[in-house]
Amino acid sequence: MRLPDMPLHDPFVVADEQTRTYYLYTSNEPSVSGVEGVGTMVYRSRDLREWTRPVVVFRAGEQEGIWAADGGWAPEVHERAGRYYLFTTLHDENSPLPVPPPGRWGTPFALPNHLRGTVTAVSDSLLGPFTVVDPARPTPPAHLMTLDGTLYVDPAGQPWMVYAHEWLQTVDGTMEAIRLAPDLTATIGDPVFLFRGSDAFWLTEQIPAGVPHQLAPYVTDGPQLYRTPDGALLMLWSTYEKNTAGADGTVSGGYVQTYAVSRSGALTGPWEQRRPLVRDDSGHGMLFRAFDGRLMMILHRPFENARGKLYEVGFEGDELRVLRQCTDLDGDG
Repeated sequence: MRLPDMPLHDPFVVADEQTRTYYLYTSNEPSVSGVEGVGTMVYRSRDLREWTRPVVVFRAGEQEGIWAADGGWAPEVHERAGRYYLFTTLHDENSPLPVPPPGRWGTPFALPNHLRGTVTAVSDSLLGPFTVVDPARPTPPAHLMTLDGTLYVDPAGQPWMVYAHEWLQTVDGTMEAIRLAPDLTATIGDPVFLFRGSDAFWLTEQIPAGVPHQLAPYVTDGPQLYRTPDGALLMLWSTYEKNTAGADGTVSGGYVQTYAVSRSGALTGPWEQRRPLVRDDSGHGMLFRAFDGRLMMILHRPFENARGKLYEVGFEGDELRVLRQCTDLDGDG
């Protein structure tokens, strides 16, 4: 299989040095995997060009006592102490969360909220099967409507889950983090605020004329942390330009891949927002190092019927630059 033929939303690559194999995780697509149900599937490749048909490594419906069986968004896998940890976002529309009162943020609307959050599952293999650690609840606090949890381990060795707090609950979406136990099976303490979606200064340049700044929703999606060569901390994240919100909670506007930098190198920032790296309805990217040493970014485009797009990227100080799109791999001329 080639990337143009592979349904691929919220892609995440593990470059496994031991087997010299790339593992590309995404939400299960039954028409491709042949397995029904919400979950995670993985493609494999030795060269980023030719990929195996995917195999399913996690199925929400097979988890005994699981709190939700919908979603299966944004899977990613991390190795820790010889085991592999899957983070993926589930939701349950039949479990409502308290709705914030209209006007709390100066807005005239309050949208329905329901239980949504990232679960943690573990396996002894990159090919699973992955078993949820705590089937009774998501990993971030359950009263918060969250998504897209990712792992970050700070210089002191403390693991964190960094996640997006949904604009549906906050209107101005945020990035937050919470400490994890060493084995990633439990949280420690309270969430820590990192930044707001509206902190991206260039977004206010894109609000349609006549729409007050405080009425526009600001989406935060897809965090991923990466240490820059000069010791700063970079966070890839995605949002929408020219945001408008419908009565059903949908957001319209162009999906974009952007990033922020903590010059201090600390997760707590302060975070400086940078202009988007890729537009054209692209986003939810992540960085990985190819076996030939190139730093690569993979993201999906377009948002609907998404396919994976690969870019070679590099740093100039703490600035991330797109060097070229790898159209020889992703087929997007």
